[in-house]
Amino acid sequence: MKGLGELERTVMEVLWAREDAGHNAATARDVSRALAGDRDLAHTTVMTVLDRLAKKGFLARERDGRAWRYRPVASREGYVTELMLGALNETGDRDAALVHFVQSVSEDEIDVIRQALAGLTTGKEPPA
Repeated sequence: MKGLGELERTVMEVLWAREDAGHNAATARDVSRALAGDRDLAHTTVMTVLDRLAKKGFLARERDGRAWRYRPVASREGYVTELMLGALNETGDRDAALVHFVQSVSEDEIDVIRQALAGLTTGKEPPA
C-alpha cells in the first residue's frame, strides 16, 4: 500500500476519527466541515481528494442520492501496518531491521509485542 500525501492523510484522519466515533460513511460536505476549522480548503478540493483516495483503494464509496458517501477500507492501524511491512520489505536484512526496531521501543511496547506473540502461539487474540 502506497503512502499518503499530507492532504490525503488529513482527510483520512477525519474519516478514521468519524469511524472511531461510531459515525457512518461521510459525504464530501461532512469532511469539508470537519476540516473547516483547521484548513481553508475549497469544497471541490476535498471532493477531488476523496475521489483520488477512492481510486487508490483507500476509500469505499456508495451513492446517497446525488452525493457519494465515503468510508475507509482499512483502519488506521491496518494502514500503519501496511506502511511498516512495506518499509521492512525495503531492507536487505529483515532480521536486522526487526532487531533494531525492537531495540528502539519502550518497555511497555515490548510487553505489547510479547502479548501479541504469545497470542500467536496459543491461538488467542491479545488484549487491545
